[in-house]
Amino acid sequence: MSQSLRSKRYDLTDAFAVNEFYHAKGWTDGLPIVPPTEERVSECLDAAGFAPGDIIGIEQVRQRPIIAEKAAINAVLAGCLPAYMPVVVAVLDAMCDAQYNLHGTSASTGGAAPFIVVNGPVRTLIGMNATHNVLGNGNRANATIGRAIRLVLINVLGVIPGEMDRSTLGHPGKFTFCIAEDEEDSPWVPLAQEREIPEGQSAVTVMAAGAPRQIMNEWTADPEQILETFAAEMRHNMLTYSVWAGNYVLVIPKQLRDLLVAAGWQKRDIREYIFRSARVIRSDWAKIGKANIVDRSGGPMQEFTALKEPSDLLIVAAGGPAGGFGAVIPPWLGSKARAVTKPIDL
Repeated sequence: MSQSLRSKRYDLTDAFAVNEFYHAKGWTDGLPIVPPTEERVSECLDAAGFAPGDIIGIEQVRQRPIIAEKAAINAVLAGCLPAYMPVVVAVLDAMCDAQYNLHGTSASTGGAAPFIVVNGPVRTLIGMNATHNVLGNGNRANATIGRAIRLVLINVLGVIPGEMDRSTLGHPGKFTFCIAEDEEDSPWVPLAQEREIPEGQSAVTVMAAGAPRQIMNEWTADPEQILETFAAEMRHNMLTYSVWAGNYVLVIPKQLRDLLVAAGWQKRDIREYIFRSARVIRSDWAKIGKANIVDRSGGPMQEFTALKEPSDLLIVAAGGPAGGFGAVIPPWLGSKARAVTKPIDL
């Protein structure tokens, strides 16, 4: 249906002129955009069942609302098809949850990006990628959903580099950082169901995350040795980046996943092992000058965990079928921001 849009109109000659205009205004992420015509924006609103003035969520520190029309404009800018809009809405809803800490994660020098995992039937409905090159390029839905979120942050909430966005370095995930879980080729319970979403319900899980750390182990079929490779990368992150415990994500592709499944390991078992193994001691931190920034009640052998509890670990079955690779995706700043899961209203 036709929507009565409220945003200011601009009359420009062609798509090239639109791109130059938007770039000059600072309304892009540096890449070309799709002109947000009234028809395209209305189609996105219709797909999500929103009126232009509806509020999707509110950034709580500055009380900045995310209006549906503005979100739809940015989804079009990013290249989203209307069918992607319910996913974009669910991600924004999750990020406005107080646990996500939208203001802190967006304004920090730490340079985090929203890492998005999609579960449920919507993955196949919109053709998302959960396998080959899952953290890379090549899939329209993955790429544009994540990009739409970044453009909303820039254009609606003012998360502009050098202004509100104080990232020292940032990372490539700040362009887009969105994947689907490979539910069809995994016997494990999908992430969203583990986080209290009913079976068959589409959902998103969003976490403020650092850049992915790729691991590889093709020399063993022993499940503990495979998981120790992931744990070693988590310990490394504790030493070189954040000393605080919080959510971590393990992305486990098929080759390593099949070895774990063959040995009878479920996600629960993996969490318990990683919780026990991903730890450092104070003397490790002392070598790099970080011994005094954590609890100082213990001696040099005092242990510190990457996870406050096993359930802090999010495990995602995703990635191509060949190669003993995986990824650890670390949190922004320990438990100062938490992963949030929300249903997608289709």
